[in-house]
Amino acid sequence: MTDIFNSLSQWLHDVFVAQWDGWIVLGFVAQACFTMRFVVQWLASEKARRSVMPVAFWFFSLFGGALLLIYAIQRKDPVFIAGQGLGLIVYIRNLWLIANEKKRLTAGE
Repeated sequence: MTDIFNSLSQWLHDVFVAQWDGWIVLGFVAQACFTMRFVVQWLASEKARRSVMPVAFWFFSLFGGALLLIYAIQRKDPVFIAGQGLGLIVYIRNLWLIANEKKRLTAGE
């Protein structure tokens, strides 16, 4: 049993302490930004009492996704790079569509 706890302790140290650097901090900040999009969407939906997707959701997605992509590139993680890189296209496209809709609505006034 002691061996299991020693192994777990060593693993936790290797993962959370030994490799701690500025990149890890950036990764956590990026993940926090990315997670905020869910909080924003949840709060907006609760306020509207229906499912809504506020513009802030897409900005948090873009900012958090870009930071996570930078982190993934530094880590040389191809799975993470592909996932975040392709996600950025979706976030930019949605912001583009929202901006175009605002222009149409403003022009129609």
